[in-house]
Amino acid sequence: MKQPRHLLVEVIAKRTLKINDNPTLVNEIAAYLLAENRVDELESILRDVIEYRAMHGKVEATVISAHELPSLIKNDVKELLLQEYPNADSVVVSEKLDSSVIGGVKVVLPHEQLDLTVRSKLSDFKRLTMAGKE
Repeated sequence: MKQPRHLLVEVIAKRTLKINDNPTLVNEIAAYLLAENRVDELESILRDVIEYRAMHGKVEATVISAHELPSLIKNDVKELLLQEYPNADSVVVSEKLDSSVIGGVKVVLPHEQLDLTVRSKLSDFKRLTMAGKE
């Protein structure tokens, strides 16, 4: 019998609270989903598991930028996340390089993001200047 997704997420999340390595977490969840023939749910389940882990002290975020970030910036992101999640036991920030990012960074969490990219700033500027002309 197919388990409801929310129960599946809770079981997986509880069993993986001691894993601090995202690739290992993804592999473990993928192996289970493959065995249960639910591979198409990997992305949504992983997102929910990471959110569950954040609520239980294991905060994981991805920082997207055009170039490798200096450790000072990574530390700033960790500090920002610790302010948002003051009860966190650990904060893991992984990097993802994206050549479409002109400049700046985007911090991505399971159900939210902080977009500080140049593209985002320009879009906001354009939206604000166009609003005055309507």
